[in-house]
Amino acid sequence: MHHACRGKASGFCYVNDIVVAVGVLLDRFRRVLYVDIDAHHGDGVEEAFLTNPQVMTLSFHQYDGRDFFPYTGAVGDVGEGDGVFRTLNVPLEAGTGDARYRRLFEPIVARVMEVFRPDAIVLQCGADSLAGDRIAGLGLSVRGHAECVRLLRSYDLPLLLLGGGGYTINHVAACWCYETAVAIGKEIPNDIPQHGYQHYYQSQGYKLHHSTARNGNGNTETKHMVNIKRRVMKHLEQLSALLAAPAAQPDEEPPREVDIDVDALLDDSPRREDPIEVLHRRCGEQDLTEFLTYLGRKELLKRRKVDREQK
Repeated sequence: MHHACRGKASGFCYVNDIVVAVGVLLDRFRRVLYVDIDAHHGDGVEEAFLTNPQVMTLSFHQYDGRDFFPYTGAVGDVGEGDGVFRTLNVPLEAGTGDARYRRLFEPIVARVMEVFRPDAIVLQCGADSLAGDRIAGLGLSVRGHAECVRLLRSYDLPLLLLGGGGYTINHVAACWCYETAVAIGKEIPNDIPQHGYQHYYQSQGYKLHHSTARNGNGNTETKHMVNIKRRVMKHLEQLSALLAAPAAQPDEEPPREVDIDVDALLDDSPRREDPIEVLHRRCGEQDLTEFLTYLGRKELLKRRKVDREQK
């Protein structure tokens, strides 16, 4: 929930789970890299670590400087005090699309890894950067979005994946399903199997990778892209020079080992309401009817099969 701040809720976010998670990771790792591919600037996370030299925040987001929420994330915002140049913002134009996004994402991330040398990575996978989102317009495909997961996974560092925005529900579900497969190194079929909620995916042909015919404006670098890339790379060179200075290399205490008791994290408290009933109530009467119809048909086919075998 990357918009929530210490003193206020914002942008549908009232608790910043990312800030909490990064704080816990810092108990074990010296440097944590936070990457945000949500269409909106990760302002709450940036604000939380603005002066912290152990955390770098790197946000790729739609930005016009005027009308697009949260109206922050200019390329010139680079952090403050001890955290200077650990804040990196990559403001993007609407209609960026896969090819142009990748031409910025890959070289910038590669240089970040060289300069900042993180020990762990947190990736916020906001799906409102997908083509067809009802609010944003970056125009990424599911594959293009997932390439960010694939690239960060390739660095073989502890990687925490988190959700985020996304306002076309079927696209969000398809994206995060595919990215879960990418995260664990599995290939999954493009066809969405039949289940109780398949009507959500009719508009995309029951495929994970739906049509993105209008998901970007081409591969050629624009003047805006060239300028943004140049300025971000300059900020990284300034950070590199800063880190190379003797005064910037204090003796660091080794990270404190943290034993995680997985059993203690499990919620075994009595449930007041059956989870299936909660699901059905929230999904609505139409979903419940279709889900039960599907189960009924499945059970009928099973009984017919048994009857044939008995005959």
